[in-house]
Amino acid sequence: MSHKSLSFLSLSRIYKVVRFSLNLLSFKYIGEKEQGATMARKALLWSMFMGLASFSFLLIHVYGEQPQVGQFSGGHYHDQMRKMQAFKASFVRHDSIALSPSISPSPSAAQPPPVVSSSRVYHVTSYGADPTGKMDSTEAILKAISDAAQGPSEGSLIEGIQNLGGAQLSLEGGNYLISRPLRLPATGLGNFMIHGGTLRASDDFPTDGYLIDLSSSSNSKNEANGKSSMDAQLSSSSSYNYEYITLKDLMLDSNYRGGGIAVINSLRTSIDNCYIAHFTTNGILVQSGHETYIRNSFLGQHITAGGDQGERNFSGTAITLMGNDNAVTDVVIFSAATGIIISGQANILTGVHCYNKATGFGGTGIYLKLPGLTQTRIVNSYLDYTGIVAEDPVQLDISNCFFLGDAYIVLKSINGVVNGVNIVDNMFGGSDKGIEIVQLDQSNGPFKDIKQVVIDRNNVKGMNLKATVARGSANGEGNSWVVDFNNVLLFPNLIRHVQYSLSATSSEFPNHALRNVSGNRVQIQTNLNVSASVFVTVDQSVAN
Repeated sequence: MSHKSLSFLSLSRIYKVVRFSLNLLSFKYIGEKEQGATMARKALLWSMFMGLASFSFLLIHVYGEQPQVGQFSGGHYHDQMRKMQAFKASFVRHDSIALSPSISPSPSAAQPPPVVSSSRVYHVTSYGADPTGKMDSTEAILKAISDAAQGPSEGSLIEGIQNLGGAQLSLEGGNYLISRPLRLPATGLGNFMIHGGTLRASDDFPTDGYLIDLSSSSNSKNEANGKSSMDAQLSSSSSYNYEYITLKDLMLDSNYRGGGIAVINSLRTSIDNCYIAHFTTNGILVQSGHETYIRNSFLGQHITAGGDQGERNFSGTAITLMGNDNAVTDVVIFSAATGIIISGQANILTGVHCYNKATGFGGTGIYLKLPGLTQTRIVNSYLDYTGIVAEDPVQLDISNCFFLGDAYIVLKSINGVVNGVNIVDNMFGGSDKGIEIVQLDQSNGPFKDIKQVVIDRNNVKGMNLKATVARGSANGEGNSWVVDFNNVLLFPNLIRHVQYSLSATSSEFPNHALRNVSGNRVQIQTNLNVSASVFVTVDQSVAN
């Protein structure tokens, strides 16, 4: 057989083998999701085939000096070239079939790969943080926070707050030991998230610190450490420290040294799905600023589920709100001396369950400490053996709540003001000890300015009902009937509105009148002795 025939035979065999291999690969991978792998395999085999084909033509050229090569027919050559072109076309057709219409073919080797922007998720283990909690991870996490804060910004949020574009600090499900508070490197930052792990205070963590501290105190400390250039770069002209910072899916263990989270003069902060334990000061402190939303979280100084033998010794406060327009929603407070202290305006609590420390042991579920300017709503909440105290409440709504275990509400006089208070549609359950559902603390002086106080429509079992609206009756024969409301009415010697009806059983029709209202008693008198029933409704809430 001639060298020419051998060359064309080799080429033909190579063509058939490669064609068979490509068809086999197409059949195997055509239904798979990742069809880019098929493209890569085909491209490799195509390159192999073209290389082998070139080698075969090189053999033809080398042996072309032999006389018999001169006898090579043009028709045979063109026939082989047509087969190669047909094979190339079938290769392209198989690619178009194998790829999903939604997937574009891979670019040619001559085209540069597309530029992919770097991720804005900063993984703390990449900075050397120890996810086992054995080594101190403070420096590594602070470095990750610093890099996130210096990343590209997308304009601004409120004036003076840089938008970090949703950058995230990922704790990657680890447990990290922290020896000092985690702070952002400077104020004036926003749209940033810390999520997904556990932070635990070390044994030498400052007792007045917070594991996560969103305050401006970092500025002075950075300057002392020679970091003023970064502060200058990130300086803020905003009246707020931060905006739209999200703390999510975190467990914070304060190790009985300080608190969990401090949010100072910040705007639109979100604390979501957090478990905060072992604090000695505050689980969460919110000071100044407004619109901090705390939701779906659990807080307790000691990890317990009630009935703890050390409950008398619980201390600290789970949540302190010293700002305006904040919301606490679907939060459980299971141990602390005080569940929530509020000293700001226009806050709302919804779906809060407090069983932190029983009132009988000196605990308070919710303490409203802004005399004369309360403006707080407590709705759909559960006060479990612990109650509510409100100092000089003005514009306070407590409704649709459940008070269990002799838990009650105290209105505490500071300057003797109570105005615009609704305590309605609640349930109270007790142990028949004669405890009143609403009580007055007038140890600092009596309430003197009482207006628009509505305590009504509460249902009570095992406790004594107190209200500002009451209904009573008296019956018998005579010409005077007295109905005493002292056992129901909240405020002493205060009835502003009386409505009554008299039903006489005798044939005579007597004249009757409201004769006296004093000492929370109502007297009805007739001009004749008759057998009658008197029905009276009184109201303390109608303004003068």
